[in-house]
Amino acid sequence: MSHGPRSGLAAVSSALLAMSRHLEVRDVLKTIVASARDLLDAEYAALGVPDDHGGFAQFVVDGVSDEQWKAIGPLPRRHGILAAMLDEAKGQHLADVRKDPRFEGWPSAHPELADFLGLPIRDGDEVIGALFLANKKCPRPEGGCGFTEEDEELLAILAQHAAIALTNARLYERSRELTIAEERSRLAHELHDAVSQKLFSLRLTAQAATALVDRDPSRAKGEMHQVALLAAEAADELRAAVVELRPAALDEDGLVATLRTQIQVLDRAHTARVTFTSRGVRALPAAQEEALLRVAQEALHNALRHSGAERVDVTLERRGSAAVLRVTDDGSGFDPASIRRAGRHLGLVSMRDRAGGIGGRLTVESAPGKGTTIEMEAPGG
Repeated sequence: MSHGPRSGLAAVSSALLAMSRHLEVRDVLKTIVASARDLLDAEYAALGVPDDHGGFAQFVVDGVSDEQWKAIGPLPRRHGILAAMLDEAKGQHLADVRKDPRFEGWPSAHPELADFLGLPIRDGDEVIGALFLANKKCPRPEGGCGFTEEDEELLAILAQHAAIALTNARLYERSRELTIAEERSRLAHELHDAVSQKLFSLRLTAQAATALVDRDPSRAKGEMHQVALLAAEAADELRAAVVELRPAALDEDGLVATLRTQIQVLDRAHTARVTFTSRGVRALPAAQEEALLRVAQEALHNALRHSGAERVDVTLERRGSAAVLRVTDDGSGFDPASIRRAGRHLGLVSMRDRAGGIGGRLTVESAPGKGTTIEMEAPGG
């Protein structure tokens, strides 16, 4: 093959491996588009996944800056050449897309496209996407050079593997959605059972205390103390179940953006100053991101509700091959050993369990009057 610096079997193999390495649909789409543009020396590449309403559910481009993409405007509709690829399930190889009778123009901010090569991505008889390239990067003698038949053959190979990668990613996401739905259903049942039992006990104990108020105030006081304990246990049961639910923001925005947003809200809601700093942390596997977020939430809850802190600082940074979360407050602090002896844990057990569940570790530094630092190290940062 003679497609420039990225040509050859090794380059094709690298592109195909990259496609199969990702599980998230959006990541797969980006990898397909970048690989196609790189291998075929095109100035622009794009991949559209159609929806059921005449448009695109997703549309990924490569070769266009974020600023250009924003200026172009809304996602394109299915018309012209794009519609032909999707509706007729046929490839399109054009010397100049602008001269095709189906060409309907583009927004003013859209880059100028000339030579064009596109193929549908098919899963059996279903067309699940349209992959296309524009503006072959090569010397342009009079008449231009454009994409070759060899380019078309290579794009066909990429399209076949793109179909496999995209289908696998969709199956993975559907499987994960089902797992999340099943887990939420299970938690809902557990939450209902656990809290219902606690509330039933609470009601009986409160009734007993009411009956004893006049004739045995001392016993009534003891029953009321039990009411307080049961109420606290019910609240703990509720919080423990709720925190198991992975927030949608984490899936949509990632760990750094989710933490930043939540901490901005906490900073506005509390008198304490709450800050967040992130340095060099890339995207992590879902389990790691969720564990780090939950530990951060628990540590922040303790700092803001129990420590009397005036300042809480949260940092997330890369340390070697690990991501390190640190939550530091200037509050009252505590003696970790005495907390354990008293049977209280301030969420430390669950935080350690979350860290251990992903192969990480949690350390706690605190002393009365000295504030608290909770640090979690997660592999893969």
